[in-house]
Amino acid sequence: MVHTMKTVAGITGAPRRQHEKSFKAELVEQCLAPGASVAAVALAGGINANLLFKWRRDHLRSQRLISAVSSSSAVLVPVHVASAVDDDAGNSQSSAASPASTSLAVAPQRSVRTTGIIELDIAGAQLRLRGPVDEASLCSVLRALRHST
Repeated sequence: MVHTMKTVAGITGAPRRQHEKSFKAELVEQCLAPGASVAAVALAGGINANLLFKWRRDHLRSQRLISAVSSSSAVLVPVHVASAVDDDAGNSQSSAASPASTSLAVAPQRSVRTTGIIELDIAGAQLRLRGPVDEASLCSVLRALRHST
């Protein structure tokens, strides 16, 4: 594997190596092959493995950016939100105005208390619930307690 490398003076005067893009691309491609060892590829190429890892990371990052940009097909879809108390006249007007829109019924919001304690003593079992309680969970716990007695 023969490649050319330029040595360029840096800001501090210390020389820096610049490898050709084709050389970098060839080594990165070898690293991405199934079962390839980055250290072995770097050794064969005469460079430090950390440098090859950096080139590989930069290549993968640029590929992800390219695929993200090319696959971004976000589309805005018109949505009509109808409240649960709409009358029939309001519903017919809104659907006539926008036949392609999607209707979404909104359930009325319940006020959820974040504080409070529920304490129950049933057949020798004590149940204490603090904070917000899910109604479905509470019902299944009470059913289980009722069936256990």
